[in-house]
Amino acid sequence: MYLCRLVLKLLFNSRNKMKKSILTVLLMALFVSTGCAQKAQTNQANETNGKTKVYMTTEISPEALVKIYKALGHEAKGRVAVKISTGEGGNNHYLKPDLIRGLVEEVNGTIVECCTAYGGTRQDPKDHWKTIHEHGFDSIFAVDLMDEFGEIRIPVKDQKHLKYDIVGEHLANYTFMINLAHFKGHTMGGFGGVLKNASIGVASTHGKAYIHSAGKTTDPKLTWTPEYLAAGPTQDDFLESMAAAAQGVHNYFGENILYINVMNNMSVDCDCDGHPAAPRLKDMGILASTDPVALDKACLDLVFNHKATEGDDEKPLIERINRQHGTYIVEYAEKIGLGSRDYELIKID
Repeated sequence: MYLCRLVLKLLFNSRNKMKKSILTVLLMALFVSTGCAQKAQTNQANETNGKTKVYMTTEISPEALVKIYKALGHEAKGRVAVKISTGEGGNNHYLKPDLIRGLVEEVNGTIVECCTAYGGTRQDPKDHWKTIHEHGFDSIFAVDLMDEFGEIRIPVKDQKHLKYDIVGEHLANYTFMINLAHFKGHTMGGFGGVLKNASIGVASTHGKAYIHSAGKTTDPKLTWTPEYLAAGPTQDDFLESMAAAAQGVHNYFGENILYINVMNNMSVDCDCDGHPAAPRLKDMGILASTDPVALDKACLDLVFNHKATEGDDEKPLIERINRQHGTYIVEYAEKIGLGSRDYELIKID
């Protein structure tokens, strides 16, 4: 991993095109080799009988968040990025600062985010900082808007649609990532969990457009025009692109990444929606793993196996997921080697 970061630094400091080409090839090779080796080490420590361990607590509290982090036995060291969604202006379903404070302080982490690609209150950095302040993050934590001043490209292993992943340039400042996601519905992806938080969430504005268009454009203005949407990529192309980008971030950190989903306020709409529908499904708990595929699959299984009672209805969220073929992302992510859908759920209550 040290060699990867060294080559990355040389790459973006070099002005010689030939040197850049050579360094890019070397960087790709290093990421593939070190990422695969580190992933193998991590998986050995977090599997039982060939199944990935996914930990769960039904308690949703600051203390429970720290407890499930410690249950992973995977200490966050160095310069720790805690990737969350700061929530669109008008949205009240995002993970609140008071809930995540204990975990962020436990790992001495920095809250990291990137700007959006669809207008609203978070596409322009100035407006995004205003939203971050209104939602109370910068008054408690160190916050880094990673693409505020630029972006970088990192390798992707699966190049069916994307040739690289475009992320905030400050990603290179961190040596460990905690992917702390709010599990809920999503208008385009069907649902949002750690896979979306790693892909769309870590991508810069141009990177988000690149993923949404399945590698066709980096211009967010083009991505949302009716003409482009009518002739654009298929839904599965978009989901495959998200999986590839998530794998790019995973391989970038190697063994120095872990994943947490908080299953509360599970509206059919994402935290990126300024006017989300009220949640119809009651809170379920917090789940964590070193495998993002197993983790999102475990959360999906909890939703799909839930039995509705009065005031606790999973049907709207399932309809949203099915309408967008949302479960396909975990299937494709497993296919490209990001993780496994075969997991063991370990309750720590």
